[in-house]
Amino acid sequence: MKRKNIPLIILLTLLLVQLTACGGGQSTQATALSDASNSAPATAEDTSVELENMGEKISFPEAPKRAVTLNQHATEVMLALGLESSMVGTAYLDDSILPDFQEAYVQIPVLSDKYPSKEVFLAAEPDFAYAGWQSAFTEETLGSREDLAAQGVMTYVHESSNRPKPTLEDVYEDILNIGIIFRVEDRAEALVNEIRSELEDIQTRIGPVDQPLKIFVYDSGSDKALTAANTYLTSLINQVGGKNIFDDIDKGWAEVSWEEVVDRNPDVIVIVDYGDESAEQKKDRLLSMASLVHIEAVRNERFIVLPLSAAAEGIRAPIALRTLAAGLYPDKVSP
Repeated sequence: MKRKNIPLIILLTLLLVQLTACGGGQSTQATALSDASNSAPATAEDTSVELENMGEKISFPEAPKRAVTLNQHATEVMLALGLESSMVGTAYLDDSILPDFQEAYVQIPVLSDKYPSKEVFLAAEPDFAYAGWQSAFTEETLGSREDLAAQGVMTYVHESSNRPKPTLEDVYEDILNIGIIFRVEDRAEALVNEIRSELEDIQTRIGPVDQPLKIFVYDSGSDKALTAANTYLTSLINQVGGKNIFDDIDKGWAEVSWEEVVDRNPDVIVIVDYGDESAEQKKDRLLSMASLVHIEAVRNERFIVLPLSAAAEGIRAPIALRTLAAGLYPDKVSP
């Protein structure tokens, strides 16, 4: 049987059709991949989060990238969560940064020893400001939170430092909120669990406390004493089986007379260490006061020195609790 010859024009036509089909297939595949990419579900970083802070609803369409921290306990929360790469400034230390975070901390610009001026703050081009105290956001300091929001700077106030009778649970909530804002929830939960575990270990070593030791917290003052009443420090004292002798005063810090201190006769005095007057100078004042010579704490010279940074509502709860426990139960807990 003879094979028929196919005309050249027909062969060229068939070839052109095949090439067009192949080209069309490749184009359709690329379009499908593009459509799939565009319709992919949003990641956690792309999803806006909303939470309440100091009675205000605040929203974060994305994690902040240029944060400034104000007050030490806020700074240390950020560093403990590994967020130093998202920080463009920090300010207002009460004490040295914890050694574990020192290497990360020195890479971050220090804007001021106290609160920076508005000009210095804004020159860092922040998109987020995280303060330990509400005092950071006043007309005399950085401006109101509303004014800063209008300038593109979102804010968060460490709420446990600014509410009455704060507890450890309140501190944990702040840490978890920062985790939500920066989309590092897993890190925040791990940090909270680590703090819980350390505190439980200290409490286990103390064991049951039948008769709580009476504690007087001395901050400062000579004519009268400034003391912690219903503060976070009182919550920590409760955790180690102690009792703050002024926990019946319905405020955070309060001035009390020395006569009241004598009447309540504390077993132990906690000296808050900060400022220009050293803890040793404060201790010498208490030991030299004739009106205090007969109270148990002075008679037995039972003093516990606690840095202000450890008494703040941050990540130092295990340090504070260990310091308190070692002073109250030296036979059970070492400093």
